[in-house]
Amino acid sequence: MLVTTPEKWDVVTRKSVGDVALSQIVKLLILDEVHLLHEDRGPVLESLVARTLRQVESTQSMIRILGLSATLPNYLDVATFLRVNPYIGLFYFDGRFRPVPLGQTFIGIKATNKVQQLNNMDEVCYQNVLKQVTAGHQVMVFVHARNATVRTAMALLEKAKNNGHICYFLPSQGADFGHLEKQVHKSRNKQLREMFPDGFSIHHAGMLRQDRSLVENLFSRGYIKVLVCTATLAWGVNLPAHAVIIKGTQIYAAKRGSFVDLGILDVMQIFGRAGRPQFDKFGEGVIITTHDKLSHYLTLLTQQNPIESQFLESLADNLNAEIALGTVTNVEEAVKWISYTYLYVRMRANPLVYGISHKAYQMDPSLEKHREQLVIEVGRKLDKARMIRFEERTGFFSSTDLGRIASHYYIKYSTIETFNELFDAHKTEGDILAIVSKAEEFEQVKVREEEIEELEALLSDFCELPAPGGVENSYGKINILLQTYISRGEMDSFSLISDSAYVAQNAARIVRALFEVALRKRWPAMTYRLLNLSKAIDKRLWGWVSPLRQFSSLPPHILVKLEQKNLTIDKLKDMRKDEIGHMLHHVNIGLKVKQCVHQIPSIIMEATIQPITRTVLRVRLSITSDFKWSDQVHGTGGEPWWIWVEDPTNDHIYHSEYFIIQKKQVIARETQLLVFTIPIFEPLPSQYYIRAVSDRWLGAEAVCIINFQHLILPERHPPHTELLDLQPLPITALGHPEYEALYKFTHFNPIQTQIFHTVYHTDCNVLLGAPTGSGKTVAAELAIFRVFNNYPTSKAVYIAPLKALVRERIEDWKIRIEEKLGKKVVELTGDVTPDMRSIAQADLIVTTPEKWDGVSRSWQNRSYVQKVSILIIDEIHLLGDERGPVLEVIVSRTNFISSHTEKPVRVVGLSTALANARDLADWLNINQMGLFNFRPSVRPVPLEVHIQGFPGQHYCPRMASMNKPAFQAIRSHSPAKPVLIFVSSRRQTRLTALELIAFLATEDDPKQWLNMDEREMNVIIRTIRESNLKLTLAFGIGIHHAGLHERDRKTVEELFVNCKIQVLIATSTLAWGVNFPAHLVIVKGTEFYDGKTRRYVDYPITDVLQMMGRAGRPQFDDQGKAVILVHDIKKDFYKKFLYEPFPVESSLLDVLSDHLNAEIAAGTITSKQDAMDYITWTYFFRRLIMNPSYYNLDDVSHDNVNKFLSNLVEKSLIDLEYSYCIKIGEDDRSIEPLTHGRVASYYYLKHPTVRMFKDRLKPECSVEELLSILTDAEEYADLPVRHNEDQMNSELAKLVPVEVNPHSFDSSHTKTHLLMQAHFERAVLPCPDYVTDTKTVLDQSIRICQAMLDVAAYQGWLVTALNITSLIQMLIQGRWIHDSSLLTIPNIEYHHLHLFRKWNEGKRKGSYQGPIECLPELIAACDGKEKIFASMVECDLHSTHVTQAWNFLSHLPVIEVNMIIKGCWNDTVQELPVPMLSTSMRDDKKWMQLYADQEYVFQITLQRMHFGYPKGKQDSKAIAPRFPKSKDEGWFLILGEVDRKELVALKRVGFVRKQNVATLAFYTPETPGKYIYTLYLMSDSYLGMDQQYDIYLNILPRSTSAQVNTEVSDALNDMGL
Repeated sequence: MLVTTPEKWDVVTRKSVGDVALSQIVKLLILDEVHLLHEDRGPVLESLVARTLRQVESTQSMIRILGLSATLPNYLDVATFLRVNPYIGLFYFDGRFRPVPLGQTFIGIKATNKVQQLNNMDEVCYQNVLKQVTAGHQVMVFVHARNATVRTAMALLEKAKNNGHICYFLPSQGADFGHLEKQVHKSRNKQLREMFPDGFSIHHAGMLRQDRSLVENLFSRGYIKVLVCTATLAWGVNLPAHAVIIKGTQIYAAKRGSFVDLGILDVMQIFGRAGRPQFDKFGEGVIITTHDKLSHYLTLLTQQNPIESQFLESLADNLNAEIALGTVTNVEEAVKWISYTYLYVRMRANPLVYGISHKAYQMDPSLEKHREQLVIEVGRKLDKARMIRFEERTGFFSSTDLGRIASHYYIKYSTIETFNELFDAHKTEGDILAIVSKAEEFEQVKVREEEIEELEALLSDFCELPAPGGVENSYGKINILLQTYISRGEMDSFSLISDSAYVAQNAARIVRALFEVALRKRWPAMTYRLLNLSKAIDKRLWGWVSPLRQFSSLPPHILVKLEQKNLTIDKLKDMRKDEIGHMLHHVNIGLKVKQCVHQIPSIIMEATIQPITRTVLRVRLSITSDFKWSDQVHGTGGEPWWIWVEDPTNDHIYHSEYFIIQKKQVIARETQLLVFTIPIFEPLPSQYYIRAVSDRWLGAEAVCIINFQHLILPERHPPHTELLDLQPLPITALGHPEYEALYKFTHFNPIQTQIFHTVYHTDCNVLLGAPTGSGKTVAAELAIFRVFNNYPTSKAVYIAPLKALVRERIEDWKIRIEEKLGKKVVELTGDVTPDMRSIAQADLIVTTPEKWDGVSRSWQNRSYVQKVSILIIDEIHLLGDERGPVLEVIVSRTNFISSHTEKPVRVVGLSTALANARDLADWLNINQMGLFNFRPSVRPVPLEVHIQGFPGQHYCPRMASMNKPAFQAIRSHSPAKPVLIFVSSRRQTRLTALELIAFLATEDDPKQWLNMDEREMNVIIRTIRESNLKLTLAFGIGIHHAGLHERDRKTVEELFVNCKIQVLIATSTLAWGVNFPAHLVIVKGTEFYDGKTRRYVDYPITDVLQMMGRAGRPQFDDQGKAVILVHDIKKDFYKKFLYEPFPVESSLLDVLSDHLNAEIAAGTITSKQDAMDYITWTYFFRRLIMNPSYYNLDDVSHDNVNKFLSNLVEKSLIDLEYSYCIKIGEDDRSIEPLTHGRVASYYYLKHPTVRMFKDRLKPECSVEELLSILTDAEEYADLPVRHNEDQMNSELAKLVPVEVNPHSFDSSHTKTHLLMQAHFERAVLPCPDYVTDTKTVLDQSIRICQAMLDVAAYQGWLVTALNITSLIQMLIQGRWIHDSSLLTIPNIEYHHLHLFRKWNEGKRKGSYQGPIECLPELIAACDGKEKIFASMVECDLHSTHVTQAWNFLSHLPVIEVNMIIKGCWNDTVQELPVPMLSTSMRDDKKWMQLYADQEYVFQITLQRMHFGYPKGKQDSKAIAPRFPKSKDEGWFLILGEVDRKELVALKRVGFVRKQNVATLAFYTPETPGKYIYTLYLMSDSYLGMDQQYDIYLNILPRSTSAQVNTEVSDALNDMGL
């Protein structure tokens, strides 16, 4: 429940704080004293009610409004305004319902002159007071000015004393009287102390808070008989008295500068205080007025006048607030908005008062025209003040920064006009204060005669700056008061104290607003001054005093000494505490001062700059805090800072940002990174400053200089390829009817025509840069057809950067190339890994960069990699992306391979328009003939782009403020054609869709975007799983993101492509993944939340271009539209780069070590020189020469580059050596790979991950320890931990068994750990994002586990290796290893286990007897018959569930194992069968005799036992419903010796179809004796299907005739093993 004033609530609801806005969760709004509508503050109530009612209509969520008021004459009007149903919700009680009846007395005073009149009034007042007091009642006397309270009280007191009636007034002695008397004596108020003993007192708003409370307390206890007060007491404090006297009805109105009559509402409010419901039977009210006003008040009280609206006076401010909020965007909406106000109700009831003639009202009864006139006038005014932009032709309003600032800081229109006139970039602090003093907000502050003397004193004592206007003018007074406030000056007169508080409150707000204005206008000096001034007002300290004055704990005399000795903060930081103590002649204080010095927030900034082009610089600013955090001083949240980049010569701010240093970042000394771009101009300026200033602390600031001395600007970019005006080529040019049949069109488009010859008739490498949507896929197909024509035996590889793109190409080419041309197409991605045979037969391989990199790493022994004759890389501009290095490596390796095999591989690169295409072309060995780089404007469909900037520090509110503009963009640009809206997160898809539906709800046809029958749509909605999607589809809005179920996604795509729904809201991945264009594309926000750095980061520019590229459908539109909504500070950047292409830089540096490691492991790099040569093959090397400053290289002389590269190589190799991946030879030149390096390369892991394996894997790790090692892999560092997910993680941690570190809930690794546990627990995840995150996590897990297994096997750690295989089984089946393996059967849960335990208690004669505890027992019991299984579970399971369960059970692999051992006995190679189950045999039979220290080979035959199987070809895939991708069933064979916990050999075996033969080679121990080896057969997909066999070996001393092992091996090789 919030209790607030109308103004405060107005400010709160003016800010569109998006989805979390307070206003959205309010369900009840209670307005007390609604009759204030007719006072000055009425307009605020009107705008609040109008805003609330409109919100109710747009969001369709009810907010109840309850109005409370004194009795009103025209209560029906107010009811209409509050939208009250007059039959149910309107209650009106008139004066007869008073709980205490009121006697009213009116006294009129006649007098000849003013003095006489005042005396008579005092006399009459005294008579009335005396009458009541003698009767034992308390009296309140109301007067209308603060000084009049004292005057009247003194006059009454004097009369009482003179007439000898003072005895009636004395306070009665009560129990707590003494205590209260003491309090009165403590009061600083002289009059209060003097009058109290006589039973009189005063009360007004100018008194201090504690004095007022004291008086109220005394009066309510009855110690004060007569209280003289101002009308505020009647409104503000519920303090009744038996009798109330109003003395005089003239009230001074500061606005008019003259006296006006007391309003009737005030009279009623004051009379309402007469009569105390608990004590009195009736109350008395007396009005003492002049005779001529008597009848006026009589009529007012008996027949009341209706209350009117004051809204017109503040129409400008309120309209501006609505425009800034985004709820009013054009004249039509503004006219509608006025219809919600009380003004509208009264204009129709009483048109004449509002200047509407009777005739006009008859012609226009709804006052449509009049309202429009009002709006247009106000619109022009606001436009002139630059608070909005008002386009009269279209009637559109759009908000400006100035208007928004005015609205948020509640600044009046006239003040803004004053500012526009007086404010410029060069003002001193004194000028600023003078401007602030002239603000409209202060107009009611007047200069009173009695204050002038004191003001002069204040001016000379406390004002540090000149105060123009002096003491006679009100703006001079305000200036003096403000400066006195900052100087902490003391004032005597109460009127000044209260004015001072008022001035300080408002000035703080106005200076803040001016600060924002200066920041928006990009004036550095002003911005800095205003921020400091605003802090000066908050802290009440001038900017030039010692910042230590902000600590109240330091004594004043110490502060004075510090200032005298001129000890700055920097000096103090360098001094020891005892030195400080001696300087201050106060030894002990040194420590305190030192602590305070270190608590002043300070930061260290370091900037690095990278030129992107000759005019744009990227700045990476690292910010580290350098102070001690203390909760008492800094709170627990964060310290806010402003930061801006200023150019001192041009006096301009190029970038500004607000950031917060969190408490934990300060404590951990964590570095924050800000990345932004700024423009530079030639000739280069000498330097820019980056200035950071604390938002709260005076004297807390930092400056960092950006120096341009050593900056080398990149080369200018070569020109684009011109599009020639050629005759479009018909598709018959292909010369193959079967190819022609694949295309629906008859002629190629201009771009395709121009490149046709090069791509289809030559073998040269090609780079095609053309805007999105210009038919690049066809170019790829032409190149593929050439391979089919000329090199039918070789393969084509097509690399697309995203799985989604690969899927799309596969779906298309499976039909067109495989079915129609009969060529084999194979997909190769992380999700789909076909077997070697199908890859070897494929003609076209479609794959992702990472997968192809992994495959081609071992190209020497993969023949199909050598058969590739063309490599097509789509979206090659992603080189500049974080995944770019993989592309670099692939191309470099392809060139390397073709130079070795001497078979040329053609490279075709496709990309959007590039800035530096020449570099790319050089790197790809492309000559002028193969380089086509068209400019972005050469689109088949021209594009019109609109960029709109939005203010606001915080991401979510900013996104929310974009909803209305997005809706309008659809209305104006594409009311009936398809629209795509791109947002950055799944949550945003939902929020945006719901907001759009809210806007639709206010339209005439809310379902205008649904282009199909609603009944048909309802049928489709029934098939949808996602609940939000069900809702949005009904309105013709689709949602599309990776978290949707596959089927839902397909449905949405189909509906959108077939124009059944008009709007699709998608996450940014869709821009790449799916090729369906729209007429209008809206990019809603250009940053996304990066879970790794936990902040919002900009999309790569390529992504934005890709999204824009989806606008304009070649078949239907003659132009496309793109609307880009960005953070206002980034608007310039996007303006620049959306039209001129963005250069592609390399990001190989960050991951160089991993790629070097791969080449070292593959054997292509064997020395440091090789590594250097390898780098010269890369694209990174090309860019390093072209744009050296970007990569921190100072100059490009030969030696320097060499030095730079050798340092790089050195650093990477040291990293790798530290990660145990490689060994650098004695000569410090040669390099050889180590096991860990090979493992990292083979499994595509990062080298820190294998280093962690090496450091943390132990000989005996439990499954829990392994789980924590797995989740700490570097590969999981990118898992996003979004907003508030740390809370979700801590909730999730309570549901899972293994504890995690409670301080790391915001870490990706901890989240991974929890998700995996939840996967084993099958716990319910808190939100749909977690489901997709789990998929991501599991995707990588098996690869990492396999690598762990290799490391454990290499170390020979049996226990760890076996536990890793258990972990893999857990991951695939999603159960804990200690759970019963029966639980892996689908639909079987814990509560079903008893069915198996109690089964077969002596009832049946089966092959298996006894309770069933695990899968093999269940398989044996069922004996391949489904009905036996069904009989066990049918009482608890549905029949379809039984079928699913049986399907799983009948596919389980039951393997029979046989072994023979081969080796050399007495010079001959022999085979011996190994006795398997040796219980029945005599003891000496089971021991096999082998010779010591010799190689033997186990040959193991695995045979699958078929039972209950449907005949026919079995699928090699394991059944794993809980695992996100399909997994081939396989086995691990592990030979170990249990006694020594040593692993002897490990072998992976693939799917066992009928039978498989595997061999394990091992050496016998050197010392003779008896040994028991154990063979483990571990499944890699199922829990509970593992087997183990003991093998008994008797090792004899080595026979002399035994041959050297090599011969054995040769013999074995001859046998074909």
